[in-house]
Amino acid sequence: MIRILLDSSADYSAQEAKEHNLELVPINITFNGKNYLDGIDITKDEFYDLLTSSEEFPKTAQPSPQDYVDLFEDAKEKGDSIVYLSLSSSLSGTFQSATLAKSMVEYDEIYLVDTLSATRAIRIMAEYACKLREEGNDAATIAEKLEEFKSRVVILAALDTLEYLSKGGRLSKTAAAVGELANLKPIITVTPEGTIGVPAKALGRNKAISTLTKMITEKQIDTTFPIYSLYAVGEENTEKLEQKLGKEGVRVTKRLQIGPTIGCHVGPGAYGVIFVTK
Repeated sequence: MIRILLDSSADYSAQEAKEHNLELVPINITFNGKNYLDGIDITKDEFYDLLTSSEEFPKTAQPSPQDYVDLFEDAKEKGDSIVYLSLSSSLSGTFQSATLAKSMVEYDEIYLVDTLSATRAIRIMAEYACKLREEGNDAATIAEKLEEFKSRVVILAALDTLEYLSKGGRLSKTAAAVGELANLKPIITVTPEGTIGVPAKALGRNKAISTLTKMITEKQIDTTFPIYSLYAVGEENTEKLEQKLGKEGVRVTKRLQIGPTIGCHVGPGAYGVIFVTK
């Protein structure tokens, strides 16, 4: 059997993972001294309620190597293969934990794919992996095809506030204050190296939505794959983006919520689109 494994940064719910025959390794979230397992002890809405009401910024921690060892040992014992799609190694240590665990287990039928991406982009890759599995490909072929595919998956999003980038230490308080005063709305993406990039900045929300729409429609979108719109908390910005994209002939397949791993940095009001290029 081929088992497709993800960490919870892919933002699948436990129920969705079960429906798609996927396995999840939860990322740890610490809030006000209390530990949660992403997607198990805390829902996305509960997380954002805490994020917006608490003075303390949450801490996230990747699964330990032992979390992976337990899964890998089970696969080895049963003679199963594993294809693991990790959160970008440039954003988290999940890939490193899995790599260490594989060396400890000493089992060749474990294939680790560093997606160099995050959140729902990993979902598109997981759906592609499931399709390849259904078509009868072996684990090595699935991993190889995912390595070729991952560079085609694009995230483009806009932030409604700089507050949470500042709270998370990814932007200085001074820069955040100046940006908020100027009503600056950064457009963000995940770079080919798997880091967060800022390809554009806009003054005000309407300009940000227009800029985002232009950047998306300039891409050669492969419509044989889904186009997902994204929101953190509050769907108004996403609705406006979808309407603007619709006028340009881009039809969104489904609207999905960003989970805690990325959500704690982008903050409420963040919105965007994930798609596959030709």
